[in-house]
Amino acid sequence: MTDHPDADGIDFETVDYFTDAALVPDPYPYFDHLRSKCPVTQATPFNVLAVTGYTEALSVYKNPAFSSCNSVAGPFSGMPFGPGESDDVTDLIEQHRAAVPMAEHITSQDPPLHTRTRGLLSRLITPKRLKENEDFMWRLADRQLDTFIGRGSAEFLTDYAKPFSLLVIADLLGVPAEDHEQFKAVFAGETVGELGKEAPTTHNPLQWLNDKFHAYIEDRRREPRDDVLTELAQAKHEDGSTPDIEDVMNLSTFLFAAGTETTTKLVSSAVRIIADNPGYEAMLRRDRSKIPAFLEETLRLESPVKSHFRMAATSTTIGDVDVPAGTTVMVLPGACNRDARKFADPNSFRPDRQNVREQIAFIRGAHSCPGAPLARAEGRISLERILDRMQDITISEDHHGPAGDRRYAYEPTFIMRGLSELHITFTEKEH
Repeated sequence: MTDHPDADGIDFETVDYFTDAALVPDPYPYFDHLRSKCPVTQATPFNVLAVTGYTEALSVYKNPAFSSCNSVAGPFSGMPFGPGESDDVTDLIEQHRAAVPMAEHITSQDPPLHTRTRGLLSRLITPKRLKENEDFMWRLADRQLDTFIGRGSAEFLTDYAKPFSLLVIADLLGVPAEDHEQFKAVFAGETVGELGKEAPTTHNPLQWLNDKFHAYIEDRRREPRDDVLTELAQAKHEDGSTPDIEDVMNLSTFLFAAGTETTTKLVSSAVRIIADNPGYEAMLRRDRSKIPAFLEETLRLESPVKSHFRMAATSTTIGDVDVPAGTTVMVLPGACNRDARKFADPNSFRPDRQNVREQIAFIRGAHSCPGAPLARAEGRISLERILDRMQDITISEDHHGPAGDRRYAYEPTFIMRGLSELHITFTEKEH
């Protein structure tokens, strides 16, 4: 063993971040170990360059030398070249980009295509559409709470967080109400980026979504109606041209999957923190204006995106570290948001943290999360209605153990950070 094992005896120098389930419950000591060597350092086993520093992450986000071609795939991109072969692999990236997993989605695109797709996105998610969607959230929150509020207990992800976040995105994109139950059934129990699984081998919900949205858009272009899907189908690029059906389909699919995942994790983390700390429930009940900052601190402490990737298209630097062209860079938002150089007492939850809005859970730069305002609204409305209709919210000791010795299971994935389940008890609050 090295001099840097954690309390469970994990050898941080040789551990496989991408497959070792031992890092899933609490990855933060490993992140601290990487940062203690250097905020930009090699991580095993694929020699990715791990970024655990806040300032260093911002420099990656703002540096056009980094391609997003491997944003999701990371070291599993399949690119047939590595660092050190040339000082400029831009052409090689373009030659092989189409074969990289998730290459068709906005998260893996670079300018000018990314700029063009992002422009289309701004035509799909308009202020008017967001306002209508927020009105839907208030109704949906109550409807979802109604399904279990009388029990006095819940498995919060299944009973609320997952169906709520999924149906919010479905409404935003105009999925017909009669199809909502089908969408919920398809996405029940899905885990993104499960450890040891490089790609889905059987049921692929993204392919199902592709087929569904392709059919929606094709139908609305053929026979327009007075609905949101027609607006989606008829959206134009900034130059006035009509995008291919595949482009609109891919954008819709990615928004659906990414939006559902991140919001589920944000809302469930916030409720866990409230249920584990009765003082926070009382604080938020006294002053609802503190809910937004509470959610920001939740995002900082438990960033839903655990890791995402870039590839150096040209030789460049991150801080003082040289990065040869072809290097896979792994940015760890959950580590960067716990960088003590940026956030004092970084491992503590402090709902009054002054600089909390500077957290980077939603990434920064050209690829900053377009759904961030949506996720914040979902979190705020959910907590508002939960506080309106529940009180004495606590963690179920039968499922998670007593206070001071809690046991939580997290999704076995290197891409996302989120609870697998959250059992709570509560008293229904009289209207």
